[in-house]
Amino acid sequence: MSLRSLLFVPGDSDRKLVKSEGVVADALILDLEDSVAPEQKCAARSRVRDYLASRTDRPAELWVRINGLDGPLALDDLVEVLAGKPAGIVLPKVRGPRDVIMLGHYLDALEAQHGIEQGSTRILPVATEVPGAIFRLGDYDSCGRRLFGLTWGAEDLSTAVGAISNQDATGAWTAPFQLARTLCLFGASAAGVAAFDTIHVDVRDLSGLRTVCEAARRDGFAGKVAIHPDQVAVINESFTPSEHEIASARRVVDLFAANPGVAALMLDGRMVDMPHLRQAEAILAKAARFA
Repeated sequence: MSLRSLLFVPGDSDRKLVKSEGVVADALILDLEDSVAPEQKCAARSRVRDYLASRTDRPAELWVRINGLDGPLALDDLVEVLAGKPAGIVLPKVRGPRDVIMLGHYLDALEAQHGIEQGSTRILPVATEVPGAIFRLGDYDSCGRRLFGLTWGAEDLSTAVGAISNQDATGAWTAPFQLARTLCLFGASAAGVAAFDTIHVDVRDLSGLRTVCEAARRDGFAGKVAIHPDQVAVINESFTPSEHEIASARRVVDLFAANPGVAALMLDGRMVDMPHLRQAEAILAKAARFA
């Protein structure tokens, strides 16, 4: 299933968990990592476990961001939340595909323990938060069927490399972080999964959010991560094909259907071929999914 919007919800707040149910995000990411203070980690874990168990009717997919595998909390997070059958696990501070494969082994055991269909819990790595991980973004095709997509992050990466800022005076990503974004996109495509753009930190800047969403969709990202409920509607609209796009895609599909066996045709004075057909089919499929 494709997703456009994935909203982080702090796992240490009953109020925020309940409030998130009124948001039309395609997925909610119940967070046990950066939005939870160290002294609240255990309580948040139990709260997320209970929330998952009580929400058997889920209009949005429920994911959980655990703590990183390089620390002492990740296994406890997994053991406690897997009983609630989350749709997937968001894995932060990923060092490379080996972390995803290791997480998959843990999920194999926990799914068997809880009677969950083997392989059904998917994994979304935050694949650029550790500097060394940048050099492994082309290797995620080795991760198997649990891999749902790749997303990237600039904040932890900025801290790791000692950057004063990750954006220039216009708000655009500086070169190192533009590189991380680009490699995440190509790495996801090489692995045959979707790429999801990182957060827009200024929650009041909805105009700027729309601009970066449109740029991300133009470049090939399937959706975007949100940190505030007000961002979700803009993200959903930006990553849903417009009526004009749908009409144009349908014309391409209809043209090839009317000319079977032909690989290149003319439409409105321009050539369209197999890549254009596949792109048109993808637009119509996404439009149908979110109709």
